[in-house]
Formats: sequence, C-alpha cells, structure tokens
Amino acid sequence: MQDLILTLQTNQIFAIFLFILVGLCVGSFLNVMIYRVPKIMHKEWRAEAVGFISQEDDLANTIGTDKLSHMQHRIATEKQLTLSKPVSHCTHCNQKISWYHNIPLISWLVLVGKSGCCGERISARYLLIEVITAVLSALVIYQLGLTGVGLSALVLVWGLIVLAGIDGETQLLPDRITYPLAVLGLLVNSQLFFTGFVSPTSAIWGLAIGFLSLWSVNQVFYLITKKQGMGQGDFKLLAAIGCWLGVWALPLVILLSSMLGVLAGVILMIKHGKSQPFAFGPFIAIAAIIAMLYGDQIVAWYQWLVVA
Repeated sequence: MQDLILTLQTNQIFAIFLFILVGLCVGSFLNVMIYRVPKIMHKEWRAEAVGFISQEDDLANTIGTDKLSHMQHRIATEKQLTLSKPVSHCTHCNQKISWYHNIPLISWLVLVGKSGCCGERISARYLLIEVITAVLSALVIYQLGLTGVGLSALVLVWGLIVLAGIDGETQLLPDRITYPLAVLGLLVNSQLFFTGFVSPTSAIWGLAIGFLSLWSVNQVFYLITKKQGMGQGDFKLLAAIGCWLGVWALPLVILLSSMLGVLAGVILMIKHGKSQPFAFGPFIAIAAIIAMLYGDQIVAWYQWLVVA
C-alpha cells in the first residue's frame, strides 16, 4: 500500500488516470443516491403521515376505518427500498440490470443511452453525473495532491454532486446528507489527523455565518415580498460548506452562486416569459467547488485587478 501511495504521489499522470476510473465508479453510486434518496424519504413521509392520521380521531373518522386500514396495510407491505436493495433495475420495466449493462460510462455509450432490457431511453443524467464525478475527482487530485486534504476534498465534492443532483431534480436538500457533510467538515478541520483546510475556529464561524447569511437575506426578502425566496436546505448547505472551507471562503461562494443563480433566472425568464422557481443548491455547490480549487487564484486576480 505504501508503495502504491508513493507511486501515485510521484507519478501525477498515473494518479489522475486512476482517479478518473475511481470517479466513474463513484459517480455510478452517486446516481443511485440521487435517484433513491428522495424516494426513500417519500416512503418515510407516507408512513409518518398515515401514522399521524391514525392517531388523530377526527382525521381517522373522516377517512374511515376501512380506508385507513388499507393505507396502513399498503405501507406495511411495500417493498423495502435502501441504497443497496433492491438491486439495480430498469426504471421502465423493473427488470434486473445485468452487470455488463451497468458498467460506468461504457454501458451507456454502448447502449446509446437506451435500456438493455426494454430499449427505453435512459436519462442522460446518469452519463453526466459519472463524467462530472470523474473529471472533478481527477481535478481535485491534480490541484490538491494525494494528501489528507486532497482525499477529504474528494468526499466534499462527491457530497456536493449528490446534493446538487437531488436538488436539481426535486428541489430538496436532504438533512441526512447535509448534516453528516457539515460534521465531517468540522472533523477534517479539527486538525486531529492532518492540517485541514482552515483552522477549527474558522470552520465553526463558517458554520454559523454560512447559515445566518442566507437566512438573513431570505428574511429580508420575505418582509418585502411576503414570499419565501429560498428553502432552509440552502442555508444548511452553505453552513456545511463553511465547515469545510471556513468563514473567509463564504463571500466568494455567495458571490459566485448568486451570479450563476441570476444568470439561470434570466434564462428561465426569457424561456418562459415570467420568473420561474428553480433549485439554488446546484449553484452553491458549483461555487463551493470553484472556491475550494481556485479561490486563492480568484482573490489574487481580483486584488491585482483593483490595484492595476
């Protein structure tokens, strides 16, 4: 193992190639998370809703004992859904996907974006997530090296890809991903194992300021318009990013994500003729990755521009 690590540290081309392959495999699993986590949450919400109704006599009587019993039976007998069960299956015909039809990138290209069992079109999102994960994984290793910071940065990037994918499709940012990501960021920056990205103090302030900054903006927006501008998931995501990158990275993340969000809003307005709600999480994720990999260069360029 030590020989392999030494080889990867001294041979950057080999390291980049290896992490492209790792990224493709991880991207395949991230696709599973993006697809299944919202469905798992939906099943849990259904069970909680039926459980709540059954405990409220007025609601239970309104629905009726027979219908309520039928709902409870249906919830109880639904197939288990986790990240590992059932095994990968076609979302169109529900047939089990053969291993040779489930090879990252290659299978999608060979099958020309169609299901191997029924021939139905497969979403390009699967290919896109695998390619993005592979490219970003290699880029992280190229920029940060095969170090504790570099390897932990991979986890952050993979988590951000999952959150961006889920938010983009469902406008949800699950706490079950955001919270562990925040805790892991504090642990990485605790300096117990390696130096980390920032000091523990900066990480803690990043947690607080990250949440409060977007929360404050949203509160002002609500006071003016009486509408919610963004969900609490966005606050929590920025707080988690603050845990990783520290409080001083937040202005850049907010600025970049706002610019991307405004651009997306303008495009949607032109396309639909009126303002449209859209997920802001993907833009926060993109901005965080840019700030992590190129934040120092961007700040230095801006300072040079101001002085010049």
